Amino acid sequence: MQAYWTLTRRELAGFFVSFTGYLIIASAVFLMGLSFVILLYRLQDETTTLPVTQLFFSTPFFWLILLLGVPVITMRLFALEKYSGTFETLMTTPVSDLQVVLAKFTAAAVFYMFMWLPLLVYILILHHYTNHQEAIDWGLIGSAFLGVALLGSLFMSLGCLASALTRSQIVAAMISFTLGFTFFLLSFLPGYIPMTAHWQAQVFSHFALIDQMEDFARGLVDTRHIVFYLSMTLLSLFLTLRVVESRRWK
Repeated sequence: MQAYWTLTRRELAGFFVSFTGYLIIASAVFLMGLSFVILLYRLQDETTTLPVTQLFFSTPFFWLILLLGVPVITMRLFALEKYSGTFETLMTTPVSDLQVVLAKFTAAAVFYMFMWLPLLVYILILHHYTNHQEAIDWGLIGSAFLGVALLGSLFMSLGCLASALTRSQIVAAMISFTLGFTFFLLSFLPGYIPMTAHWQAQVFSHFALIDQMEDFARGLVDTRHIVFYLSMTLLSLFLTLRVVESRRWK
C-alpha cells in the first residue's frame, strides 16, 4: 500500500511541475468562465426554473472540456515513460502492475477533479450576489459533482488504456479522444432506435451520457448510472492492466 501512495504522489507531482498541467487548468478555467458569463447574460433577459447546475452541464462547454482535457491529461501516463525508457526501470522496482495502473489512474483522476474546482468558485460567487439565496441547492451541486467524477473516471480509464497501448503521447491522445468521442456519440443513438426495439433501447440507454449527466445536474442520482460508470471504469482499468502485463509475454 505504501508503494501505491508513493507512486500516486509521484504521478500527481508530475502534473504540477509541468507546463502542460497548468495549461490544462488555464484552458478549463477559461472555458468555464466563458460559460459562466454567457449564462449570466442569458439569465438577465429571461427567467428559468432550471437549476444553475443543469444550465451549465447542458452547454457544449462541459463536453468540450471533458473530451479535449482528458486526452491531454492521460496521454503522458504510460506513453512518456515508455518513450523515455523509464517504464522498464519502474516495473523492475518492488511494485506490482496493479499498483502502477491504479496509482497512475488515481493521480489523473485527482488532477481532473482539481481542474473542476474553479466551477465551485463560480457557483459561490453566484450564490453571494444573487437575490434569491435559495436558488443554489447544495444537494444539486453535490449530485452534479458526483456526475462529473463518475464521468471523468470513465474517460480517465479510457485514457489510461490508450496511453498504455503506445509509446507516443500524440497517438495516445488521439486514441483517448476517439474512444471518448465514440462514447459521446453513443449518447445520441437511443433517439434513433425504434420504439419497438425494447431490449436494444434499454441497452443503448445506458450509454446516453448526456441524459445521465443532466440527471445528475438535476439532483437525480440513479444507481443504474453509478453501476454503469463504475463497471465501465473497472473494465477499462482491467484492460489497461492486461496491456501492461503483456510486456512479459514478449
